Amino acid sequence: MPVSRMRMLPPLLPPAGDGQRIGLFGGSFNPPHEGHRHVTLLALARLQLDAVWWLVTPGNPLKAGHEIEPLSQRMQAARACAAHPRIAVSDVEAQAGLRYTIDILHYLKKRRPDLAFVWIMGADGLTHFHRWRNWRDIARVMPICVVDRPDHSRAATASIAGQALARYRLREEAAPRLPATLPPAWVFLHGPRLPISSTQIRARDADG
Repeated sequence: MPVSRMRMLPPLLPPAGDGQRIGLFGGSFNPPHEGHRHVTLLALARLQLDAVWWLVTPGNPLKAGHEIEPLSQRMQAARACAAHPRIAVSDVEAQAGLRYTIDILHYLKKRRPDLAFVWIMGADGLTHFHRWRNWRDIARVMPICVVDRPDHSRAATASIAGQALARYRLREEAAPRLPATLPPAWVFLHGPRLPISSTQIRARDADG
């Protein structure tokens, strides 16, 4: 196949059957760790999802200047960390040449309009959500699942985004309805919390 033809092929997406409920968990995964897996498995169970896609980003615009491992290494580490038949690791953002969450959400909904997508983030993500590009549009495009994280329970719901989106919050027991709920809609899931983060791991490694 000619090179020009190969470049025109659309990025590969993880497999999914028509109508499936798919969670999207994006991040730099620098490095991936058991906390990522814990958040994913909690969302899988409580939202009754068919699968969760880990969207490993080329970089994080909010963390410019931070040292980051090559994408290929982070993808390999993410696959090893996920180790679950219902967790798929994807670099579709890099393949599609996209940088911001809002763009990848529009892209995936256009590519797979038959799927019921939910955006997954930790409570620490909601705390800083108002700094994301077009964060209000993200909330209008896709339902959001926020999973509790150590030291962020109150800060998340009291944050700028948490307050702005408060009226769209579902009761926790209604979590299984979230993938079928028209956005804006979100739920805050509580459960066991792992006190671990990529930042802590990098700091520990730097200290030897």
